[in-house]
Amino acid sequence: MGLRTAKEYRDGLRDGRRVFYRGQRVTSVGDHPELTLAVDHSAHCFDIAQSHPELAVADGYSAFYRVPRSAEQLRARGELIETVSRLGGGIIVLKEVGSDAMFALLRTLEGEELERAKAFHERVCRDDLALAVAQTDVKGDRSLAPHQQADPDLYLRIVDEDADSITVRGAKCHTSYSANADELIVLPTRAMGPEDADYAVSFALPVDTPGLDIYVSPYLAGERNEFEFPLSSKHKMLESLTVFDDVRVPNERVFLNRRPELAGPLAIAFVDYHRFTAINYKLPLLDLLVGSASLIAEYNGIARAGHVKDKITQLIAYAETVRGLAELAALRSRPGQDGIQQPDPVAVNTAKYTFAHGFHGAAAKLMDLAGGLLATGPGGEDWANPEIRAVLEKYYAAAVPAEPRLRLRLRLRLLNLIADLTARDYGGYQAVLATHAEGSLEAEKLQIARTYDPTRARAYVSHHAGLA
Repeated sequence: MGLRTAKEYRDGLRDGRRVFYRGQRVTSVGDHPELTLAVDHSAHCFDIAQSHPELAVADGYSAFYRVPRSAEQLRARGELIETVSRLGGGIIVLKEVGSDAMFALLRTLEGEELERAKAFHERVCRDDLALAVAQTDVKGDRSLAPHQQADPDLYLRIVDEDADSITVRGAKCHTSYSANADELIVLPTRAMGPEDADYAVSFALPVDTPGLDIYVSPYLAGERNEFEFPLSSKHKMLESLTVFDDVRVPNERVFLNRRPELAGPLAIAFVDYHRFTAINYKLPLLDLLVGSASLIAEYNGIARAGHVKDKITQLIAYAETVRGLAELAALRSRPGQDGIQQPDPVAVNTAKYTFAHGFHGAAAKLMDLAGGLLATGPGGEDWANPEIRAVLEKYYAAAVPAEPRLRLRLRLRLLNLIADLTARDYGGYQAVLATHAEGSLEAEKLQIARTYDPTRARAYVSHHAGLA
């Protein structure tokens, strides 16, 4: 078993994968002037093995792929995810989601399919592969089951099979990192009935497999200077529509083949780990919100105002509630199949719901404290022009305790970070992620209702009410 360097990861992307971006075929993802930013961002999951080996290396391989078998190992995984997210500006990097899928496969499958998953997991550890996950089907009419759709390809399905392979057709959307990962794990998106058997499929395959086409979203496109975009000029995550045009998958890579009874349990098992990943990678983002609010209040000279203290206190309570629930999800975890530790589903979904439900209000509080310069402030070209900069230095002075010119520079840089985080397209991206990534608010509420055991609470009520 070994560990790859970031350079080896980048070199591995120069293959025959079919990636399309802004209407054009990309010949090399790692060398494209815009997409290379995302590759550099994802490289953190390889660099961290050198910078934080105590967290990122387990028994000679990447700790992202260590199967958690105790509450402490799950807690350590949360710390690893938080640390790499901190390096990545508050968003996931690459290996986190693929490892979530691996744990779900190992916890759900049985028989020959489980043995295939175990063999794949060993190869992932040995070769230090970066995995993306394709789970969400495009779905078409969401009131209809997969087999009821007018176009049968709106859910990924098996269209042919022989003694050695299956052939699949359809598409998955929201496939983060599929353009710059080594391999892709496909999971079912929902529970399925017997008539949906062709859609109950899971497998893994290299990204350069013939028939696999990846259409990268243009969101956050274009050049970004570091002055105006301190976050999004350094960090980018690629989101894609991933199309399977009669893709052949060898049997040894197939984990679920027309097993509708396992589609729902596998999807839910992935959700358990993926939301645990979510609440831990969101923690640096919450620190950005709280820290920015505290600093901008000082820079604007309003830190002593009662309403300002109240807003900052609310942000602190929001952030610490999510952090506490993240820790609780590991503390209350329990072993499942083959001793694989499962995050507590009530705690993990409550944490994710709390984050998602509170994010937009938290961003609004931060924008309120920062002021209108988030939208009307000067740009990088203005700052670089000495004549214009002199005007800016005069009229955009602040309350920062420093020399006037340094005072202005600090305030404008902080305002640009807040604008990048809340008011510009990266802020919009974060708002959508908060609402829909790792599952919607309604999906999280549904899991809380499904997994909460009311026995103790009801028994307590029955005792005091004399019902028993």
